[in-house]
Amino acid sequence: MMKIGLSIPNEPSLALTLMKQCGVEYAVSHQTLQPVEGAPEDEQPWSLASLTKRKQAYEDLGFELAVIEGRPAMEKIKLALPGRDEEIDVVCQMLRNMGKLGIPVWCSMWMPILGVMRTSRALPTRAGATVSGFDLSQVEEGLTEYGVVSEEEQWENLQYFLERTVPVAEEAGVKMAMHPDDPPLSPIRGVARIMSSLDNYQRMLDMVPSPMNGIGLCQGNFGLMTDDLPAAIRHFGGQGKIHFVHLRDVRGTPDNFQEAFHDDGQHDLAECLRAYRDVGFDGVCRPDHYPRMGDESFDDELRLARLFAVGYIKGLQQAVYSEPVVADA
Repeated sequence: MMKIGLSIPNEPSLALTLMKQCGVEYAVSHQTLQPVEGAPEDEQPWSLASLTKRKQAYEDLGFELAVIEGRPAMEKIKLALPGRDEEIDVVCQMLRNMGKLGIPVWCSMWMPILGVMRTSRALPTRAGATVSGFDLSQVEEGLTEYGVVSEEEQWENLQYFLERTVPVAEEAGVKMAMHPDDPPLSPIRGVARIMSSLDNYQRMLDMVPSPMNGIGLCQGNFGLMTDDLPAAIRHFGGQGKIHFVHLRDVRGTPDNFQEAFHDDGQHDLAECLRAYRDVGFDGVCRPDHYPRMGDESFDDELRLARLFAVGYIKGLQQAVYSEPVVADA
């Protein structure tokens, strides 16, 4: 059965206690893996010593560290700039150390320069709650300082990266889960964003075939790439390529959308869970991009909507996984 994991700090807090009381047992570490200038190698955040401390801190609080979602510096890799091999070396060190510690999944990401984009974090939704959203018409026009970054260049750079990291992931036994572009649009301001369609995901998987080369299936973005999200789950899940899930929902289109409560988006989450069940996915899902309820701020740790999301997903799980599975005719 799919497991629920949350991005939570590895130190005692009310939010963490409430998640434990809700039955959550898995942690997703979103802490930075950016290099610390001047620190010795064994104190860098990707070192064996640092990851050991991180994992032990979660275990001391009763959580299993199941996914690393932080990423080392990778901009030189994505843009084929001098120093990319050194950045790749860091990724490989991290993968080896994760393998030594039994941390099974790293959620990677391939969005050069612009990264995750939102044009608002205070859009009104149900009963006055607020959510984040994206409107392409509000994005600054013109090229970035890097000029045009073509899709051909991006595919070449991604292949260079995967050919050097996937074999290391295989040796370490760590699954690489590529997160989609957010939003899944290409290009934006002249920058190609190649993890933005189902066909491109299949191309990535076929480029360097490996059980370790897989997908971080963020439903908010994948749901904007297709009119049939459960079919996409079955397509990639049937290949054993879904390694991690962001279980969330949105309303809108790739160029104009907003986040939604888990029961108020444009997709049937029960059908999505049936798809995960049918392909035998037993990895971790992380609910995220919650609305803000009451007088919460964007940075509040507790997040009432996270409690709602966990309860809603657990209810869906109980209903879906207790159904008799009907064999294909």
